[in-house]
Amino acid sequence: MPNDKPMLKTTVAEAFSRLAPDTPFHVVLDRGDDVTVELYAPVGTDRQTPHDRDELYIVADGTGTFSRGEDLVDFGPGDLLYVPAHMPHRFETFTDDFKVWVIFYGPKRAQS
Repeated sequence: MPNDKPMLKTTVAEAFSRLAPDTPFHVVLDRGDDVTVELYAPVGTDRQTPHDRDELYIVADGTGTFSRGEDLVDFGPGDLLYVPAHMPHRFETFTDDFKVWVIFYGPKRAQS
């Protein structure tokens, strides 16, 4: 019988241990249109494309630079980054220890 009880706690180390070399993210919580939480740890290059939901990034480890549209900012552990749905964005540079929590929230939005 599946367990429908939502996750109570996880750590960066636990989520990181579930990453595969060809998949740089692990979903730790998926509540449909309400919220989805992942740990993301790209290697070498961030290849993501714009998403159809708003998202928050909370930097767990590492430093680097992040672009969103025309903006470029430095980031480090504890920083919060916001990206609206469909906005081009990318971690341009990042250290080898880079890991970030990704929180997608709200319903999918059509591109305007």
